[in-house]
Amino acid sequence: MTTDLSAGAADKRLILKARARALAQEPAAECAARGFLEITEFRLAAETYGLASAFVREVQPLKDYTPLPGVPPFVLGLISVHGQILSVVDLKKFFSLPGKSLSELDKVIVIRNDRMEFGILADAVLGTRPIPLDAIQAAPPTVTGIGAEYLKGVTREGVIVLDAEKILSDEKIVISQKAE
Repeated sequence: MTTDLSAGAADKRLILKARARALAQEPAAECAARGFLEITEFRLAAETYGLASAFVREVQPLKDYTPLPGVPPFVLGLISVHGQILSVVDLKKFFSLPGKSLSELDKVIVIRNDRMEFGILADAVLGTRPIPLDAIQAAPPTVTGIGAEYLKGVTREGVIVLDAEKILSDEKIVISQKAE
């Protein structure tokens, strides 16, 4: 009995190419095409928040940071991530949420767009997951204050989805003062 090994090898090549194409596609684009938004979930105070994963570069543990004098209280300081100096914003202070002291469990979520990049302090990062776009409900009208303008909405599970693009482009967060 003879077997045709060349046909088996050709089939394997086709399967491997199809797998490579599937793995090369960006998950966020695939999720959006199916009506989903991939979010990175994290904890701030007693609430669960989410940011579109397309804006998240990486998550780092908060090891060391350098405080900066003369900046608003919501700017925690500077950190070095792979040799790049980034500022870290404490959204709890920016949104006037109750806060706890820093611990070794705190994480920094590095977010970016084409104009800006900085870190956001989080109590814990829970992971990423896709959520249906139609599951994001408008923020309740009872939400007021500084944080309301940064909300995309709330999921049925109570995850508060933040508008990363708005956070990255807001002049209130950007501190640019020239030395005199």
